Amino acid sequence: MSVTEQFDGVAVATKANVYFDGKCVSHTITLADGTRKSVGVILPASLTFNTGAPEIMEGVAGSCRIRLKGETEWKTWGAGQSFNVPGNSSFDIEVTGEPYHYVCHFG
Repeated sequence: MSVTEQFDGVAVATKANVYFDGKCVSHTITLADGTRKSVGVILPASLTFNTGAPEIMEGVAGSCRIRLKGETEWKTWGAGQSFNVPGNSSFDIEVTGEPYHYVCHFG
């Protein structure tokens, strides 16, 4: 999988989404066809995210460990890799060292 480097024809929400006291910061983008994504960074931390819609988390830089709701095993993901999170679920994420840069594809 190649890393997404650019989106053409998008609207960008200029106000950042700031979560967990600034440990995760993202911006929402909307493509011309109405598809919504977020582009962000997670600083070193251990966090739990809840999902509404299904998500695909695409790593752009750095790495993380994740554990999906109901699972006991942690898996490591890095740049150029992605993982799926079901809707109405959650996942634990741990970032150590370098920040984890990502694109979140919703739906």
